[in-house]
Amino acid sequence: MNTFSAKPSAISAYGALTTAAMVWGGSVVAQKVALGPFSPVETSVFRGLGALAVLIPLWIWIEGGGKFSKNEWGTFFLLGLGVLGNHLLVLFGLQFIGAGSAGVIIGASPAITAFLSSLILKDVPFRVIWLGCVVSFIGVVVVTGQSGMAGVGSNPLLGGVLVFLALVSWALYTIGCRRIMDRFSPLTVTWTTLMMSLLFEIPLLAMNHKMLVAGLDTVPLSGWMALVYVMVFATALGQQAWLYGVDGVGPSRAGIFGNLVPVSALFFSFVILGETVGVREIAGVGLILLGVWLVNQRAKIIRT
Repeated sequence: MNTFSAKPSAISAYGALTTAAMVWGGSVVAQKVALGPFSPVETSVFRGLGALAVLIPLWIWIEGGGKFSKNEWGTFFLLGLGVLGNHLLVLFGLQFIGAGSAGVIIGASPAITAFLSSLILKDVPFRVIWLGCVVSFIGVVVVTGQSGMAGVGSNPLLGGVLVFLALVSWALYTIGCRRIMDRFSPLTVTWTTLMMSLLFEIPLLAMNHKMLVAGLDTVPLSGWMALVYVMVFATALGQQAWLYGVDGVGPSRAGIFGNLVPVSALFFSFVILGETVGVREIAGVGLILLGVWLVNQRAKIIRT
């Protein structure tokens, strides 16, 4: 068993959380692109296998490997269910809902994480952080606007419910990881829980597949690029950065950084797609960052 007593500094933790949120904003676009040639389960399985191909050698190189007890594997198994739920529910949800509407729902992730964390861990009273969550969520709505709320999809209600449940799954995963981060590094937790999720996903390929029938030659270059982005950045690096930040500042304060995901999506749409950024978008970004600041300041007062 590995023991990690030194906690990340606040600055490094906030930097890691910001990085993860920005990367995940881009992954929303990448997953939407990947769902063209790949099915949801194929996308999730391939992203997991690709990420493990990066994480396990990195773990052996940095930490020298290690062994885990049955109880520890049991913990990783339970946390793997959180990863499973988050990955699959988002992908299935994106089949039925537009990216704008999904972004609005993802913006509610901080409130979900903060509420469940205060209820389960009782680390920060919800009365302390609710204002920051509300202000930041208003910023998300301003950024996405009416077009984002309307969304584009065959069944926005179903898609919205699936994405919301994915956020609940991720919130529980984040909270559960905090309990074992004093014993294991973010790298260890990331690859073990990801591997556990694949134990469930791989058999599901028999029921949900597209590329396996159509063939590799049907996948365009954009599909492969999107899949590689989700594998390496969103899954392997993004998830590890997120856990590193959670270990440093806790789930409640970490959760508010989920509101930066729509900001990241806005940035990528401007850089890659050439979409304009106006007053509404700038005002929304300001509100989101204000919400992040409010949560951090209020939580800091309680702890001092």
